[in-house]
Amino acid sequence: MFIEHAPADNTYDLVVVGTGFGSLFYLQKYRELNPRARILVLEWGKHHTRDWQMEHGHNSDVGYTDSYVRVSDDQKTWRTTIGLGGGTNCWWGLTPRMGPNDFKMKSRYGVGVDWPVTYEDLIPHYREAEDIMRISGPSDLEYRYSGTAPYPQPSHRLSTPDEIIKAANPDRHFAIPSARLRIAENGRGPCCSTSRCNLCPVDAKFTALNSMMHLLEADNTFVMVEARVTHFDIEGNTVKAVHYTHGGQDHTAIGDQVILGANAIQSPHILMKSGMDHPALGRYLHEKLPAVYELLLDGVDSFDGGQASTGINYTLYDSADRSRHGAAAIFTENRWTTGLRTEYGRWRQVLPVLVVVEDIPQSTNRVRLGEGDLPLVDHPDWSPYAYEGLKIVESQLEAALAPLPIEGINLVRKGGTNAHIQGTLRMGDDPAQSIVDKDLVHHSVRNLTCVGTSVWASCSVSNPSLTAAALSLKAAQAAHANLGVL
Repeated sequence: MFIEHAPADNTYDLVVVGTGFGSLFYLQKYRELNPRARILVLEWGKHHTRDWQMEHGHNSDVGYTDSYVRVSDDQKTWRTTIGLGGGTNCWWGLTPRMGPNDFKMKSRYGVGVDWPVTYEDLIPHYREAEDIMRISGPSDLEYRYSGTAPYPQPSHRLSTPDEIIKAANPDRHFAIPSARLRIAENGRGPCCSTSRCNLCPVDAKFTALNSMMHLLEADNTFVMVEARVTHFDIEGNTVKAVHYTHGGQDHTAIGDQVILGANAIQSPHILMKSGMDHPALGRYLHEKLPAVYELLLDGVDSFDGGQASTGINYTLYDSADRSRHGAAAIFTENRWTTGLRTEYGRWRQVLPVLVVVEDIPQSTNRVRLGEGDLPLVDHPDWSPYAYEGLKIVESQLEAALAPLPIEGINLVRKGGTNAHIQGTLRMGDDPAQSIVDKDLVHHSVRNLTCVGTSVWASCSVSNPSLTAAALSLKAAQAAHANLGVL
């Protein structure tokens, strides 16, 4: 239930900080396993309904740079959504799984670090998250990743260029799985492919507002919006109290278990403000290196697919050379991000593609305490490993998409952000090198679980939201198994 004032009884079985993918999917499994628990959910932002978002044309009233400070204006802007539901509001709904080798970069390629979990560990949790979100996906991805078929909904229609690539390379080009419905279900409409996915006009995309409000409206769950967590009281290996501000006043909550699910900028900042220190805390901030290209086609029309992004191509993804340069994934776009062609009668003979290259997280890219109340973000650049991967893309992109009749390729832009904020509370087996363990429990503070993309150990080319959801489901299940009761 949503409350406007802090309850007189400030003790809870569970205190949840943030309402994005990590927090809500943890809450989903937690509630299933312990339905009588008393829960407090604290969200810094407001509860902006879908109608409000559609009317105002954005997902939050907090600007991207209103919640943090960049070291310099020439560094990229990290896109965040401060509000109930977090990134479930603004995301574009793409849900490819991470690949098996993404979890073992050090042992497989000798670069980066291994995750303390494997792809096989996550298969049942991937399937559960996909069912909750009602993912539309192809049956043939089973060829690359075991345990993908069948998806809850059929895949969206490929575009004509996708079909040409797919026919020639069926084991490398696939309809991209997404959390946009192909078939109307439970009040959500079918995807209309208007390419306005951060503000889906037909509510086809999975969001907290259309699919998880039952968790927040339960009688024994207390939800406070505009409640900003400032720090924790930590004694020994326990969070003793959660401090937050609401309505201009300071409040305290006490929880047997605390879930930290703010984004990868705010979560480390809260721990720093709590007096915690660790060589890895706030470091290894990362996301993929993006580049957008425009493919000019000879006689093939585009933009006739079933959703905004239609295909994912793995030709430049997983090879032995991954030890020397980042893997790349090619996303075919069904929206005119680069505009239409100007030649008469050839307006649609163009295919925009987004290419993302994995990075090796660097300790110099970090979040740290600022002079005021906001965290300071310092991300000087991607690593040479990522730029080497981009060189491979530039030299091999036309060959990778050779089934298409390509007249020319134009680079539209490179760099910027994918709105995927990762790292800063990285997971690992070694407490000296990481913040949380394989179950997302803090190595030192054992009633603290950190969820969301802040725990990323390496930089897969896959969109992170599905994996964040699966990791949270796994973590809640593990906590139940380890403690007997959450």
